Amino acid sequence: MKATIASFFTIALLGQLSAAEPVPPAGFRALFNGKDLTGWYGWNPHDGAKLEGEKKAANLKQQREDFPKHWTVENGELVNGGKGPYATTEADFGDIELLVEYKTVAGADSGIYLRGTPQVQIWDKNQVFNPKNPTRRPHLGSGGLFNNTPGTPGRDPLVVADKPFGEWNSFRIRQVGARTWVWLNDKLVVDGNVWENYWDRTKPLPAKGPIMLQTHGGEIRWRNLFVREISAAEGKKIVAEADAKK
Repeated sequence: MKATIASFFTIALLGQLSAAEPVPPAGFRALFNGKDLTGWYGWNPHDGAKLEGEKKAANLKQQREDFPKHWTVENGELVNGGKGPYATTEADFGDIELLVEYKTVAGADSGIYLRGTPQVQIWDKNQVFNPKNPTRRPHLGSGGLFNNTPGTPGRDPLVVADKPFGEWNSFRIRQVGARTWVWLNDKLVVDGNVWENYWDRTKPLPAKGPIMLQTHGGEIRWRNLFVREISAAEGKKIVAEADAKK
């Protein structure tokens, strides 16, 4: 009996470890280790982007301190209840391919920032379209570049690809220069469109910046966050092949 009990706890422990240790696909590396907040800090750029000097430093310090109050790790998942600063990578990235899984709740509104810029949008697609706010279109689904100029290609997704609440959704996002491709649950929703620089539309998207997970309005869970950096040669080939198909 003792041996049986010992075996049971060994198996349970191994199960917990495997759940907390994400295994990236070949060529990718994990952004989130499934155990703690290593490699991440808290930052909402909308609160501090326009600050300067000591005020900006104090704002960033406060957001870093607030981060673990709102973000936790549960069963290998990065969890936020809808409040607090955004989860931000300590590292900056340029041209990348990003794999992300998420699960959210009704009424929540979230997204993924690349190079510190908003965003690949995550909606509650069940929200009813309000004609009084015609550029806000959650019923068209997630994955669009919501902070682009209304009416431009890529701002709204090509198809509705969201899964029902309670199920995990998966993003595959490819960023090359200012061009963006997004697949949601294996369906193409943004096809090589330009990601505008929200902070200054007269300038191109920054060459590098952090990956950020927005929190807003309701619980969201993240897991299996993997990134692969794209070389200049590969990026040039991707853009050339995409343009050749048009």
